[in-house]
Amino acid sequence: MITVDKERNIPIYLQIYNQIKEQIISGQLEKGSVLLSTRNLARTLQVSRNTVESAYQQLCSEGYVSSKVCSGYIVQKVEVSLYHQFSSQRKQSLSEVLKEFHEQGVKPPAKYNFQYGRLNLEDFPLATWRKMINRVLSSEENNCLCAYNDRLGEADLRVEIMKYLYHSRGVSCKPEQIILCSGTLSCLSIICQLFMDQDRKIAVEEPCYDSARILFQNHGFQVSPIELEEDGLDIGKLNHTSSKLIYATPSHQFPTGTVMPINKRLKLIEWAGKNDAYIIEDDYDSELRYNSRPIPSMSSLDNKGRVIYMNTFSKSFAPALRMSFIVLPYSLLEKYKMNWSKYNCNVPWLEQKAMYLFMKEGNWERHLRKICLLNKRKHDALVNSIHQYMKDRVTIHGKNAGLHILLEVNNQMSEKLLIEKAAGVNVKVYPVSNYWANPQNYTDNMVLMGFSGLSEEEIIEGIQLLESVWFDSPS
Repeated sequence: MITVDKERNIPIYLQIYNQIKEQIISGQLEKGSVLLSTRNLARTLQVSRNTVESAYQQLCSEGYVSSKVCSGYIVQKVEVSLYHQFSSQRKQSLSEVLKEFHEQGVKPPAKYNFQYGRLNLEDFPLATWRKMINRVLSSEENNCLCAYNDRLGEADLRVEIMKYLYHSRGVSCKPEQIILCSGTLSCLSIICQLFMDQDRKIAVEEPCYDSARILFQNHGFQVSPIELEEDGLDIGKLNHTSSKLIYATPSHQFPTGTVMPINKRLKLIEWAGKNDAYIIEDDYDSELRYNSRPIPSMSSLDNKGRVIYMNTFSKSFAPALRMSFIVLPYSLLEKYKMNWSKYNCNVPWLEQKAMYLFMKEGNWERHLRKICLLNKRKHDALVNSIHQYMKDRVTIHGKNAGLHILLEVNNQMSEKLLIEKAAGVNVKVYPVSNYWANPQNYTDNMVLMGFSGLSEEEIIEGIQLLESVWFDSPS
């Protein structure tokens, strides 16, 4: 017997549906049984016929019953044993899931969080960006929100990126070579797809960005770590590999901060030409140099189409924007179009158009000048306070550029212990060991410290706290 309770929060059609479904699963309603007509059941339950019709249609959609003209709704066969096998584990109710989620809560971040790449909202041009977003939404183009747009990324934005790369990074390209992606790993995933039909071997710097190395492995690439010399990648060791692809960060090696000199860059391009290989140049924070002008990209030296250039807006604008880009050499562009022509750009159209306006009207250049000055002050506060409080008991690696340093701490503590001691005084510093593919190449007394997400005062206070716990000084 089916009943309904009009006082319950569950819709009436759903109450009917649930009861009939349970009768079918329990065997009360056997295969071939005919359900009461919608008119009769509606009259019995004193509900509208449309309500019963909705319940029956849902049962039809899920295959519990079928509908035949002049025959009504007929119960279908359900493998009851399989049903119970797959549904035997009790599912949590929504209220239980929400309760568990709130009980777990979100652990509050450390007060002094030296996270790499985290930016300070006070440094973000919020008012200007809001204006750009509003202008796009109120423009005649806003109907593009309801459509699929350019698969490479918005053409207007790609033109602005092309102009910026030419003037600031020396990269000569055309808009059709630029592909917008949602972050560095998205760029690298696309690049990997272009080489899936070849011998999948790639060389990487040792150490390097660990997420990139893991991504290459997940795409089935054999990864060959090439140790660094004082001035960057050891080209001699690269010659002993059979790799046809190398991932490098020549303008600001991650994470050590080394800059690859011109001669070594030329040798790397020569290696690529001789071996029919490609260089993936990750130029991730090249605009952020504090004691000199930005260094021209490796792509600016390449006249043989051997460099796949990539960059991101995450480090100097907003990580949450998820906007990066690739510049493909023409030798790979046709292959990309063949394999990826049906894929839609995964960067939201609204943010692309807003960034186009932001760049076109000169806001991007102004923002870069401002952010370089702000980050230089933070960088200097970090370096100077380390020298003041820790003196010669530490060694700083990779200063004068980017958004982080490596700090080698000479106090007999391991990386793990350094991080634990810091956490004890509400300071968060980060491990470095994960950037090495071969642990034996790593000295276990370093941490990574970003500075862009903190104020100068917070940086100094954080260093004072670290000095007190790393060197047993009174706080």
